[in-house]
Amino acid sequence: MTDPHISPAAHTRGTPGFRRATGALFAAGMTTFMTLYCVQALLPALSTHFDLSPAASSLTISVSTAAMAVAVVPLTALSDAWSRTGMMSLALGAAALLGIAAAFAPNYPTLLVFRVLQGLALAGLQATAMSYLAEEVHRESLGQAMGLYVAGNGIGGMAGRLVADGVLDLTGSWRWAIGAVGAVAAVAAVVFHLTVPASVRFVRREARPRALASAIGRALPDGALLRLYLIGFVAMAAFVTVYNYLGFRLIEAPFNLSQTTAGLLFIAYTAGSFSSAAAGRLVDRYGRPRVLLPALFVTIAGLVVMLVPHLGAVIPGLVIFTVGFFAAHAVASGWVGGRSTVLGVQGAAVYLFFYYIGSAVGGSVGGIAYSAGAWNGLTLYCGGLVAVALLSAVTLRWVRSAARPGSPAVQSPPPAAESVESAESAEAAEAAAEPSAVTRPGDGSGGGR
Repeated sequence: MTDPHISPAAHTRGTPGFRRATGALFAAGMTTFMTLYCVQALLPALSTHFDLSPAASSLTISVSTAAMAVAVVPLTALSDAWSRTGMMSLALGAAALLGIAAAFAPNYPTLLVFRVLQGLALAGLQATAMSYLAEEVHRESLGQAMGLYVAGNGIGGMAGRLVADGVLDLTGSWRWAIGAVGAVAAVAAVVFHLTVPASVRFVRREARPRALASAIGRALPDGALLRLYLIGFVAMAAFVTVYNYLGFRLIEAPFNLSQTTAGLLFIAYTAGSFSSAAAGRLVDRYGRPRVLLPALFVTIAGLVVMLVPHLGAVIPGLVIFTVGFFAAHAVASGWVGGRSTVLGVQGAAVYLFFYYIGSAVGGSVGGIAYSAGAWNGLTLYCGGLVAVALLSAVTLRWVRSAARPGSPAVQSPPPAAESVESAESAEAAEAAAEPSAVTRPGDGSGGGR
């Protein structure tokens, strides 16, 4: 007779369940970024068609990511009360259909409305995915699982831009381009629904807005989480800014590329997919502090290389920048998930809020920097953002390790005696405090898809 208080074993690296879970979440991450950022390849075309400035055309991205940021928290509560996989399947399907509908928008304001609705839909996936992985995957394999999920983001961002750019080149119409991406997203949504393993370790909880607000409130005072939120915010702002406006730079002198040729540089996203997966494996082996700082330094290096006004520098610079960003995001998001689990707070939802607000606000402000100072001004803006992330990552070594409420926290040494090793000790203490990956108790209410 099975003890009802013992949850099924979590998926571990190399098992069929792990492969299905990570494969399905890879497809989900791919669909999310494909849908969100396909319009980056269309910004010059939208600017021409609707007579918009580069910053105004970038609103097609900003409104979607802002809507996603706002909706993540309430949809997290709904996911807890309803279903992890059900929420993700519904979110992906709705976003795909809205993408197809956006192709028929009669004017720019209507297009923005569809983009807002897409952002609201995709928030259901973002609010649920990291919680699903944290529940269903053994913590010793969670770094790789999170890395693969973020890798899906990279593949999706590249695929969305390349599909949109290719269809635009064939048809000359941004409408056909957006509609084609919506159709591809619909296929990916079906694949996800058919392959994702059931949430056997998920325990349905009654939606309690006050409890959610309390969990979010408790996620704000924690020094380490605040630094990780800031890293997500500024890194995403820099990343979206570079990809929003690089196309405008490349179709002008001294490059004078066609829009189609400029769009091919989005292949650099592939490097981000590999780096995020590699970062996950490195975290499992060496710990988060030893991976996060180098990733941010790599991001800065890519920005510097791209300053050279020659394709021979811009292309490798973009690859380096992308590698660094995706590695840093994979580490930071996984770190938030692990620490939040120990503290019993909604840190993942708060991280996603700051992450996508960074995309919405930072990307639009980046347009102002580009209009005022061209690529040099944009580089200075993005470099300042990544410098803030670096400072936050360095000071992560000064905070105490997480402890469950009622348990004594492990105090870090004073700042003057800090080292990478002390940060790793704090991280290990957090991991040790996490519930068993095999016998996490339930409340008898049962799980569900």
